Amino acid sequence: MRDAAFLAFVKLLPKKPLSRLVGTATRVDGLQGAHQAAIRTFCKQYDVAVDEAELPLEAYPSFGAFFTRKLKPGLRPIAPGERVPVSPVDGAVSQAGVAEAGRLIQAKGRDYSLAALLGDSEEAERFAGGAYATLYLSPRDYHRIHAPLDGTILGYRYVPGHLWPVNRPSVRGVPELFAVNERVIIWMDTPVGRVAVIAVGATCVGRIRLSFDDLVTNSGGPPSRVRYDLPRPIAKGAELGMFEMGSTVILVFEPGKVALDSSLVPDAPVRLGQAIGHSIG
Repeated sequence: MRDAAFLAFVKLLPKKPLSRLVGTATRVDGLQGAHQAAIRTFCKQYDVAVDEAELPLEAYPSFGAFFTRKLKPGLRPIAPGERVPVSPVDGAVSQAGVAEAGRLIQAKGRDYSLAALLGDSEEAERFAGGAYATLYLSPRDYHRIHAPLDGTILGYRYVPGHLWPVNRPSVRGVPELFAVNERVIIWMDTPVGRVAVIAVGATCVGRIRLSFDDLVTNSGGPPSRVRYDLPRPIAKGAELGMFEMGSTVILVFEPGKVALDSSLVPDAPVRLGQAIGHSIG
């Protein structure tokens, strides 16, 4: 009942304009006192690990700068092994498993298709039957996204869409949530084959920003697809992009390439650089 009431309320909200407004407010110049008050209130409310931030709180000129903060160097060691995928984010497992018949589990009783998620039926065929992991970033988490393996970035697809929240009520109640929300799909070639890293936007996620290209989402731009003539090399653990509010990252692997660790069960915490599986190919 509570889920239904929450979703009914969110459905009425102008989610994209609201998200842009919130994003702008978190970055506006000249209000450092207000930003500092917001940062400290936020940290207390969500029990943020402020000791992990690269800079002291007072060094951040805006709430947005704090939200996209870097971690102290060396704080998240990257598990070794060129064929050992690692978590690209700090967060918690929403779902993990195998995309049987090209379907991914969203929540109990709900699934959705790889083709809809990737916006590309040909790419979806490549990944059907492969392992996947859906990782949720809460407000308290570090919000940068990193490469799960060494490899090369082949390109990306930007899919404009809705901005439903990605919290539990929405995941349980909104059909094909991750396939209808705004998202960026990053394609990588790695020692365990092709990997898709999908950054999914959400309400009040003002923007998803790539670190290796100039894409910034939720700015009114059209859908786009970029394929690099010269794929861009990237090291495991190197930065791919960031959320300018919390959301979800989905990893998808080719079939027969990766077995996920048995610890990846719903609500299990994960940390950037933590080994999440091993090669079986």
